[in-house]
Amino acid sequence: MKKIINQIGEKLRAKEYKLTPQRQQILEVMLENKEKHLSAEDVYNLVKRKAPDVGLATVYRTLELFLEHDIIHSVNFGDGRKRYEYGDNTDGHHHHHAICLKCGKILEINEDLLEELEEQVAKDYNFFVTDHELKIYGHCGECKA
Repeated sequence: MKKIINQIGEKLRAKEYKLTPQRQQILEVMLENKEKHLSAEDVYNLVKRKAPDVGLATVYRTLELFLEHDIIHSVNFGDGRKRYEYGDNTDGHHHHHAICLKCGKILEINEDLLEELEEQVAKDYNFFVTDHELKIYGHCGECKA
């Protein structure tokens, strides 16, 4: 984790930002929970355990800064809350989400299922695709039973 934090610190410094202690605490929470889809409030509650002096406004500002610099990305699952995940899509690989309508469980689907569709849209409509997102809604195995 220390190597990733150092790399991100360098990335921010190259854009004339600092990795302040508060930003580092927020980054550590994102790294420790990279398999989860955290809201800003979730991040805030986790950071407060380690650094009680970090405020909610700092969390929001930092998450937006990290978004701007492709350190994290956000997803909206239709529940009115933006969720954040550590990582970026700069390698061209996307993952998608299956969302249970009953319990809210979110499953990650790591196959990039839309590459052919993107190519077809680009060809048929003379459209340059820069990104895509797929969300599948239904019921997980536990809720279906």
